[in-house]
Amino acid sequence: MAMPKVYPCLWFDGNAEEAANFYVTLLPDSRIDKVWHSPAETPSGPAGMVLTVDFTFGGQQFQGLNGGPDFNFNESVSFVVECEDQAEVDRLWDALIADGGEPGPCGWLKDRYGLSWQIVPRELNEMMEDPDTEAARRAMEAMLQMGKLDIAELRRAFESQGDAK
Repeated sequence: MAMPKVYPCLWFDGNAEEAANFYVTLLPDSRIDKVWHSPAETPSGPAGMVLTVDFTFGGQQFQGLNGGPDFNFNESVSFVVECEDQAEVDRLWDALIADGGEPGPCGWLKDRYGLSWQIVPRELNEMMEDPDTEAARRAMEAMLQMGKLDIAELRRAFESQGDAK
């Protein structure tokens, strides 16, 4: 499969194939497309090592590069997964923080590879875009108090009449 003209390349320290194999289990329309072994020794390893892994995650193409220890992920780049319901939020949150991941505030987390994610219910995005700016504010304030996002709590805040602060 040909890669699109523009796609993200994620820098890993020797575990790009492991990470890609994990990510493709999380969402439909995900798969490993190609594993490329280096034909020569590189600064990141010997000839024959897995150098890149092309994979599709939720319909988006990515490349994982085993580039070595020089660079690490940080929160300046994160991947947003818009979830349909609380079950999907819970499933993805739990899978991504398992085995060394870290929960964060407001729906953010880091997975075991250090990559940042935002696990966001679609309904929250709809609340934020609602013309009732006071209801949107209440939902935003509720979200700011959460780690993993709770749709029922967000909905309660959004639908309240503003009498509870």
